[in-house]
Amino acid sequence: MSKIIKLILLRILLCCCVVSVTGCASINIEPWVKPYERQNLADPIMSNNRHPIANMHIAHVYEARESSRGAEGTGGGGCGCN
Repeated sequence: MSKIIKLILLRILLCCCVVSVTGCASINIEPWVKPYERQNLADPIMSNNRHPIANMHIAHVYEARESSRGAEGTGGGGCGCN
């Protein structure tokens, strides 16, 4: 191929990439959850872990069993001694 054809193809590819990336852009960004609806999401019944102490214990045992230190964001060794 000649240099001119390669240059034209490169420019077409660049234009296609720019158009595809900007196709998802939105000028008017609105929140999905309105401020007056956030009180419903903050309700304790919407929480995944209703017993935080029990869930911390389960996470600790899981880390000790899998020997995955720091996988859940807590410290400790793989032997379960920390």
